[in-house]
Amino acid sequence: MSHLSSALLVATLAAPLALLAACFVKSWRPCALALQWLAPAPGLAAGVLGVTAAPGSFDLPGLGFTLRLDPPGALLLAVAALLWIVVTAAVWRERAPDERFGLCWLLTMTGSLGVFIAGDLVSFYLVYALVSIPAYGLFAFSDDAEKKRAGAIYMAFAIFGEALLLLGFAALAAGEPHGSSRIADVMAALPASPWRDVILALIVAGFGMKMGLIPFNGWMPLNYAAAPIPAAAVLSGAGVKAGVIGLIRFLPLGVPLQGWGEALAALGFLTAFYGVLLGLTQQNPKTILAYSSISQMGVIAAALGMALGAGDVSASGDVAFYAANHLLVKAALFLTIGALAARGAPLSGAPLGGWTLALAAALALSLAGLPFTGGALAKLASKAQFASGWAASLATLSSIGTALLMTHFVARLDAPPPDAARECPLALVRFWPAVALGAILLPWLFYPAFGDVSEALGLAKFWEGLWPVLIGVGLALGLRRLGLRRLGWPAPRVPAGDSIVLFEGAFARLLALGPGFETLDARLRQWPAAGVSLLLIVLALLAAGVLG
Repeated sequence: MSHLSSALLVATLAAPLALLAACFVKSWRPCALALQWLAPAPGLAAGVLGVTAAPGSFDLPGLGFTLRLDPPGALLLAVAALLWIVVTAAVWRERAPDERFGLCWLLTMTGSLGVFIAGDLVSFYLVYALVSIPAYGLFAFSDDAEKKRAGAIYMAFAIFGEALLLLGFAALAAGEPHGSSRIADVMAALPASPWRDVILALIVAGFGMKMGLIPFNGWMPLNYAAAPIPAAAVLSGAGVKAGVIGLIRFLPLGVPLQGWGEALAALGFLTAFYGVLLGLTQQNPKTILAYSSISQMGVIAAALGMALGAGDVSASGDVAFYAANHLLVKAALFLTIGALAARGAPLSGAPLGGWTLALAAALALSLAGLPFTGGALAKLASKAQFASGWAASLATLSSIGTALLMTHFVARLDAPPPDAARECPLALVRFWPAVALGAILLPWLFYPAFGDVSEALGLAKFWEGLWPVLIGVGLALGLRRLGLRRLGWPAPRVPAGDSIVLFEGAFARLLALGPGFETLDARLRQWPAAGVSLLLIVLALLAAGVLG
């Protein structure tokens, strides 16, 4: 690794940490928070240089940490850093949020950048915790009951997921014969580890919570609906990709594990279709995007599952490109909600013009692989994992479902959440067309490092990407034309959070049984025979054990 690359890699973490340290001096704190939009700049430079470079690592002397950058991590680092720069600059240019929000923003940014370059178990776990825990402060410090509820549920999932990862990391470290904590070393030892299956289960469950895979998806719709639009943009774009890079780093893709691969692919496709179906029952555009993220994370998990089953280590680059495109598009779509709400009236008949609706629709449908968008390249990148058989059929159906869901999202842009216009910074409202076009076109700049751009321009590929989109859009328009909207389409109405709501109901019913159990316990304790009966039971069990 060159001296420039090493310096940029260190600066990727050092820049936000320096601003964080400055925040401990009260007189410096406002200036440090105002300048934090510059903190991701070294990460952006490191990512751009690392996309086409050979993998390299750098040891931090005295700390025992290792920083590592390879093309998949570099791509995700570059686009995540760009997103943080744009959104942070817009937020702090218009108004200075309170210091508590600012510190949580800076901490989350630090973790979001660091997770792509961490090269050992300890540093990865630390930055992963930063991308998860401080995000609570981006939406949950509020008097609003729903935001508090969403924050409590989010923290429960975050802490549980990190506990699972801690167990998995401990087992990974124990299985490395030379005592190394480098990710490359522990992963080389994983296939021969006697705890391999347990570790893989912990890894998939821990990172699956961050990605919103079934059955760990309920927190995401509540979180994105409660978060202000800038926070939702960075969390849905960059934050959730911590789970993606986690699976890329900690799945042994170079070793064929067919059983695990098929199981992960099945879980991914199940999540993909579940996200579409539940998203169609929602009316809030932010909630629809949350279920869309669940669906897209399912597609990524399915691609990684197919690669794991085939032992295809090269799939990490393809999956990273798919995730990078989703990062850009999903963040831009959250900003679209606020920008169009701030620009005026509902889209139908509004002075916004047909080009605005067309651009919003192109941005949304790029997730389904609309030709000439970054989504078309993302589908092309994942083609190797879904080349044939049942995986190819399910991937095509997933594209149709995504087009259906995104058409529903565009139709709901005329009913934004009440605070959408106020939450979106004025700079992002003014420059929203540039943001949308950037999300559509930027992947074309990066794709030559992962594949041949000319493949996406052929007539055959054009039609291959277009017809699933046409079917999905046609289904959405047909359902509305049939008059199902009069029946409350999409139906049935499922509350945001789906499984979480069911668990909350069951928990509430269990709590209602509490007074009854207390009364029963009080009566039993007043019954003199209770102590004698308990003693007889214990003696009988002891006797049975001795005789056995």
